[in-house]
Amino acid sequence: MAHIDSGESSGRKRNIELNLVPFIDLMSVLITFLLITAVWTQVSMIQIGSSLYGKKSDTQPAPTPPPNADVVLKVDVKEMGYVLTVGRQIISLPMVNNQFDEAGLVAQLQRVKQLYPEKVDAVVSVADAIPYEQLIKAMDNCLNAGFSAISVATGGPN
Repeated sequence: MAHIDSGESSGRKRNIELNLVPFIDLMSVLITFLLITAVWTQVSMIQIGSSLYGKKSDTQPAPTPPPNADVVLKVDVKEMGYVLTVGRQIISLPMVNNQFDEAGLVAQLQRVKQLYPEKVDAVVSVADAIPYEQLIKAMDNCLNAGFSAISVATGGPN
């Protein structure tokens, strides 16, 4: 119990009960934030190989580009269908019966894999109006054809 002196000369003290529930609530919230931010401080300690100003580190070697990186493989998912770009060659795969031509895309990707067996990177570009599910299908088709390093880009309003 807490005692408060009322200032009277009679020496009478009042007993006041303090409500500690708000203080306990505050401490539990602060402990939760402490635990959550402790994880992020560990993540920020990961070495990224370069300084904040973009200078390359001398201790790590420069990453080697993937094989056939100069040959661009890009799959554009558009409202009219797929557009496959291999280097300077453009292959259009229009929609069949209002469905994307998945089989045609896989066949073309497998043909590209036969031409460039060491190539593992591909870029999938998606128009803004295309549903997310179609992006995943295009990525799955690239994976099934043997392209494991997939990058995703936005294709704009087209």
